[in-house]
Amino acid sequence: MSPSHAQALPDAQLPTVTVTGEAQRPAAKTRLSSTAEGLPAGTTVVEADEIGTINVGKDISNIFRRVPGVVANNLDQGDTGNGFRMRGFATQGTHGADTAVHVDGVPQNMPSSEAGAGHGPAFLEWLTPDMIQRVEVIKGPVSARHGDQNRSGAVNIFTQSGNLPSSIGVTIESYGGRRASISHSGKIGSTDSVLVADVYRTDGYRKGAWLDRDNLFWKLSTQDRDARYSLRVNHYRSSFEAAGYLDYQRLAAGNLERSAAEPNALPAFGSGKRSSLVVNRTPLADAGLFATVYVEAFERVRGAAAGSLLHNVGADDRSIYGGSVSYRAVPLATTSVHIGTDFRRDQGDGTRRRYQNRVPTPTYLTNLDLDLVTYGLFAELQHKPADTLKVTAGLRSDWFDYAIGNRKLPQASTDYKDAVLTPKLGLAWNPARQVGLFANVAEGFRSVAAQQISPAGAAGPLGAAGGRTNVDVSPSKVRSFDIGFTADPLRNWSLYGAFFHTLNEDEIVQTAPNVFASVGDTTRRGVELESRWRTAHGLALYASYTRLLQAEINNPPPNSPRLVSVARHQLKAGLDYMHAMQHGTLRYNLDAYLTSGIPYFSGTPLVQRTVPTYTRYDARVAWEYRKIQLSAFAVLQPQAISESFFATAAGISVSPQARRHVGVSLRYFY
Repeated sequence: MSPSHAQALPDAQLPTVTVTGEAQRPAAKTRLSSTAEGLPAGTTVVEADEIGTINVGKDISNIFRRVPGVVANNLDQGDTGNGFRMRGFATQGTHGADTAVHVDGVPQNMPSSEAGAGHGPAFLEWLTPDMIQRVEVIKGPVSARHGDQNRSGAVNIFTQSGNLPSSIGVTIESYGGRRASISHSGKIGSTDSVLVADVYRTDGYRKGAWLDRDNLFWKLSTQDRDARYSLRVNHYRSSFEAAGYLDYQRLAAGNLERSAAEPNALPAFGSGKRSSLVVNRTPLADAGLFATVYVEAFERVRGAAAGSLLHNVGADDRSIYGGSVSYRAVPLATTSVHIGTDFRRDQGDGTRRRYQNRVPTPTYLTNLDLDLVTYGLFAELQHKPADTLKVTAGLRSDWFDYAIGNRKLPQASTDYKDAVLTPKLGLAWNPARQVGLFANVAEGFRSVAAQQISPAGAAGPLGAAGGRTNVDVSPSKVRSFDIGFTADPLRNWSLYGAFFHTLNEDEIVQTAPNVFASVGDTTRRGVELESRWRTAHGLALYASYTRLLQAEINNPPPNSPRLVSVARHQLKAGLDYMHAMQHGTLRYNLDAYLTSGIPYFSGTPLVQRTVPTYTRYDARVAWEYRKIQLSAFAVLQPQAISESFFATAAGISVSPQARRHVGVSLRYFY
């Protein structure tokens, strides 16, 4: 936001669950629309101005801090991917692989990643807040335009296209954190140009932890008759060391410092590079031809400590290209049809290797030569039998054509072909002017990981004898049902609520060495509630509560836990306040966040326990005067527990955070 417009600022606004800026928000879902808000489901939109009030820091996942029902965080072990938990699906072991994430229509989930955590993690570290124009969060697998990983829902991120205020900024924060950035928006003839460059360095809170990261983004956009075209290029580079995990029981007892490195273990390390070129076509009207083409080079290395001398080093080296094309028509005033297809090819290596004293050894855990091809076809119909009623129906089909070369166990090399069909059906109804009801039933899926098809077996050299394939494993599907409402009881007061029920028909786990199988159904049920209120005097308040009523494996294997380790309670609340001061504008933001009731299992035999409650408090104040913006921020995390943890036989291990993290930023607009 440019300070030159400080006197004309609108009332403070926090993200809404429907169309931002609409006079009658509940009616949005009953309109024919190609946007996420038109879907019969809970959706949250976060605009660029809102992102500017959030303490994002080094973790871009923080842009989701105020979205009801969402837990999003980096694991704080370097640039290792962005966890995303929603509707009872967990990040532990998946890094958010149950949420389909797209940026400008380009899928961000990495299939069969060895440098991340399993299959489908999203790596968003190449993004900075200045690059983002808009974020859409869709609850549930209701969108037919999203395929792989669309189980708990989907996230659409749209980058800046123009009219971004040009600025230079610097940030200094705790523990050696420093950032320098430049955002430049202008014209090249009739073409809009947006350039963002960002350099971030931090020594880290914990001993031996540091991160170096560089981001470069350039986007050209132009309008030609009935459409807008854009060309985006970006380059990301990072390197890091991380201090590992600590035993929570020892931390809570005061026998370990929160800033300590993992005892008797080498620091974790890693690096990453990502270069992309993306072309988009978007119609100016709500109907027309949509198209995306992309090509990407992706490299990622992560060395996780495996003792005092050893690392297990995962590496991805991929070339990715693909695209999508779709057409939306509105043949009648009451009917729209959207039909499209998409394609993605992911080629390269996924390896995991044993290092000793940071020197590679001949021992591999995994070494795969991957050629993963996915085709998708979708259709979505919206029809209004009445002004206050809309029916949405969608159907999506995805085909997989994989060639997997297993260098570790050559006999396990194989080709894999399969397909999956996922229907969607929804209803939106406005029984009164300021009240909207919605319901949907939809299926989503996650594709099969390469290691499920071609297991690597025990650690050993390349070219070993033996091995087996599991080509009969099918994509994991879910069926989701939810019902909810949006309401504006008063002009500046909005409410949202939803009940959801999700059945995962084939929870796939490793049941024996080299054997992956379905262990039965997994059920998740819960409710989400949100309230937002905005006064005429620049004050906005929000609060949301999510209650997970059930999250369990219905038919667990013998001697295995039934419950899924996700939070049973989540609470978010905060305020945004703006007022004029000394010919400028002062803006305050306060946020509180809590998760509790996460079950875990430890001991022999297994005993159910509960992860301690985690809380986080954010404060930010920004003063804008003419061409200057000065801001100060603080993050408070009082407990030794953190969002990043995992259960072991002995208890839980965590990546502890600083109790206090503070910083100041100065930005000059030109």
